[in-house]
Amino acid sequence: MQIDIFDQERNAILAAPTYAEFATRLRAYNCRRCELADSRSHIVVDRGNPQAPILIVSERPGENEDATGQAFVGRAGELLDKILAAIGLDSNRDALIVNVAKCKPPIDRSPTAAEAEACLPYLERQIELVRPRVILLLGAVALKWIDPTRGEFTMEEEAGRFFTLKRFPGTQLMVLYHPAFLLRDPRKKKVMWDHMRALREFLAGKAEPAADGADLAHHPVTHGAG
Repeated sequence: MQIDIFDQERNAILAAPTYAEFATRLRAYNCRRCELADSRSHIVVDRGNPQAPILIVSERPGENEDATGQAFVGRAGELLDKILAAIGLDSNRDALIVNVAKCKPPIDRSPTAAEAEACLPYLERQIELVRPRVILLLGAVALKWIDPTRGEFTMEEEAGRFFTLKRFPGTQLMVLYHPAFLLRDPRKKKVMWDHMRALREFLAGKAEPAADGADLAHHPVTHGAG
């Protein structure tokens, strides 16, 4: 945990013993650690079930999320709900959805390095408290900040593959195309469906996971016919 001797309220958030207490404290906090504080209405903590086995990480809130205080409730969120439902998952019951940056930017853009770094301790604490079986990373920004040592990569190489990181023992990670990208390029929906079938097989115990602790070891998942 990162201690800040000048901000005891932030320290209390990161020291919260339960996820419910963490979320309550973060929502009530007037964070001013980056310029996104000037463009937000709400700190967007999450949406879904902290007890679920799946944690979904996107990059940042948008206008709808800022207005409601709930993660992934715009058009991309609606598409994500449909994608998960296609393999029998309810996004509010079977997953917890969070963002790298917790506040919306003033325009439609990815978080800057300073903005992401200001929020990373919150994301890391969410992972520690939830201890998910699977982390789904929506898009390149989520992958970059969950694994900043990765270096150059393309989504074509990374999407649909399970891998592990030593800092998250016992958790499988999988990169997926961001639903907002699918809205712009529907041609990728077929590929996304293949990736979701692979996730379904893994959750059902029909696909071999990546070796635990295998940093940067990417394991393609065998896709089933169903």
